Amino acid sequence: MTTSALPETMRALRLTAYDGRPESLQVTEMPVPKPAPGQVLVRVAAASINPSDLLFVRGLYGVKKPLPAVPGFEGSGTVVAAGSLAGRLLVGRRVGCVPAPTTDGTWAEYVVVPLMQCLPLLPRMSDEQGAGFFVNPVSAWALMELARRGKHRALVQSAAASTLGRMLQKLARKEKLPLVNVVRRAEQEELLRKLGAEHVVNSSEPEFDERLRLRCHELGVSLAFDPVAGPMTGSLMQALVDGGTVIVYGSLSEQDCRIHPREFVFHQKKIEGFWLPEFFKGSFGKDQLRALMGVPTLLGKDFEVPVRARLPLESAGEALRIAASDMTSGKVFFTPNAAKD
Repeated sequence: MTTSALPETMRALRLTAYDGRPESLQVTEMPVPKPAPGQVLVRVAAASINPSDLLFVRGLYGVKKPLPAVPGFEGSGTVVAAGSLAGRLLVGRRVGCVPAPTTDGTWAEYVVVPLMQCLPLLPRMSDEQGAGFFVNPVSAWALMELARRGKHRALVQSAAASTLGRMLQKLARKEKLPLVNVVRRAEQEELLRKLGAEHVVNSSEPEFDERLRLRCHELGVSLAFDPVAGPMTGSLMQALVDGGTVIVYGSLSEQDCRIHPREFVFHQKKIEGFWLPEFFKGSFGKDQLRALMGVPTLLGKDFEVPVRARLPLESAGEALRIAASDMTSGKVFFTPNAAKD
């Protein structure tokens, strides 16, 4: 499809207030954006709803765009126009894509994205798998890279049954690194054990903190990955061996991290933050290129994203409710052009 064959307008979900109310997300007719040099226009096939998206629409994420704005941090589709000669090589190709943080997102029929943030998809890869190529897989790769650099002998993670948690578990097995997986329900424990997890601890069981501490000390765990925050951060920190580090990369509990001062003073432990946009901030270095080159070979196999629901833009309220209700069951996707295909 050439630029001249494109429609003039498109349907998009526009956010009008950072209050989390369904009525603040409305399907709106708006002009199809035009790609500038270094950009391409993608006809969106699937757009994922991640925890970061749920935080964004409530104004709790690290980025706030001027309103009204189209949310959506990643997606997949077909490149239909390009703003430069290099981008024209992708026209007609299916890609996974990530918009620039300051522009409208993927919850629309069309989206403009930087050429460098498009990844051609293999024919066997579904639109949904392609739409999940970035946030979770690259985060898992980057977190495991921190474990490699720190030469940690064993790891622990909370929210281990989440999509990202399962990716970390599979990467740890590849690296032959023991990983203690913290879950909060018996069915999540059963799920991880079926996937080959050896060390699983249920936070809802009695004496959880002591059981976690004993398991981590047996294995010599010195690094924790925590997307939960709240009391869980303190539980992970006290479970680590002296000198250990907790990396917080989310706030699923929506509570402040609670850590006893003794962990810093007497046990020389520390806490750090990880945010994927910072990992990709500025120019692409060798770490970013290695991540983007390595992830596609794993997508659709070790990094398969469970699909829970596919919904049109008009079902935004239902889609966000499902996405927030049980993240273990899989990911929810918008399919903006499904009715036209």
